[in-house]
Amino acid sequence: MIKAVIAGYGNIGKFTLEALLETKDFEIAGVVSAHACAEKNPELKDIQVVKKVSELKTKPDVAILCSPSRNVPDAAKECLKNAINTVDSFDIHQDIVSVRREIDKAAKEAGKVSIISAGWDPGLDSVIRALLEAAAPKGITYTNFGPGMSMGHSVAVKSVKGVKKALSITIPLGASIHRRMVYVEIEEGFDFNDIAKKIKADEYFVHDETHVIKVDDVDVLKDMGHGVNLARKGVSGKTQNQIFEFNMRINNPALTAQILVSAARASMKQKPGCYTMIEIPVIDMLYGDKEKLIAGLV
Repeated sequence: MIKAVIAGYGNIGKFTLEALLETKDFEIAGVVSAHACAEKNPELKDIQVVKKVSELKTKPDVAILCSPSRNVPDAAKECLKNAINTVDSFDIHQDIVSVRREIDKAAKEAGKVSIISAGWDPGLDSVIRALLEAAAPKGITYTNFGPGMSMGHSVAVKSVKGVKKALSITIPLGASIHRRMVYVEIEEGFDFNDIAKKIKADEYFVHDETHVIKVDDVDVLKDMGHGVNLARKGVSGKTQNQIFEFNMRINNPALTAQILVSAARASMKQKPGCYTMIEIPVIDMLYGDKEKLIAGLV
């Protein structure tokens, strides 16, 4: 059995617990959270909840990091230093290469494994994009998200001082161009225009058309549904006009959590180092006998 700890207990952490409970090869070593407790979260009544990984009675094999992306590098390095594999859903696309390099050094020094950016995008969609490029090496792929709630963007907005609650919705405009609709509740005494300016300057939003809207109650707008349309038009050999399309409509945190659990399984089968999902064999993410999986899927 693979012993897993859930580090962070927000939306993704809760869905990760559900995903782990449905597996046959994992046991839950505990939950690390500053706020969760059995009184507030009855589903945790039989699970140890601690504030630090070092406080766990059972040492985990892997930590599933369900914390904001900006906290991932430090959290991953701390777990690796304590001889614990890590997986995360780091989603700041332009920083993935540098963060991978940073965590790779720590993982190899510890002789452990880290799989980063293992959500649905980056993550699952990354694998699809790689396969489409293998099918048509010349060409262009468009990734069109939404419409739906972006967890990473929403968390980024919540970190802005003066924001009480936030919701960021992604609207696809086509050709990988998106509009961000950001709804915020503002704490008393803060200037909305100043907050809106800070949000638009954040690296999560600076490359997209972003609208910040003040509302009285963010919760009435919240819907965790999301989706993506991946389209590639390219060339196979010398044959042009090869057209591929992949669509999905999903519950955002549920899919992210499931991919994290599958990546945690794969982390037990890799050599020390840090990997993205396109670097690990897909079969390593699956539970079951390898030959049976091949017979059923190939």
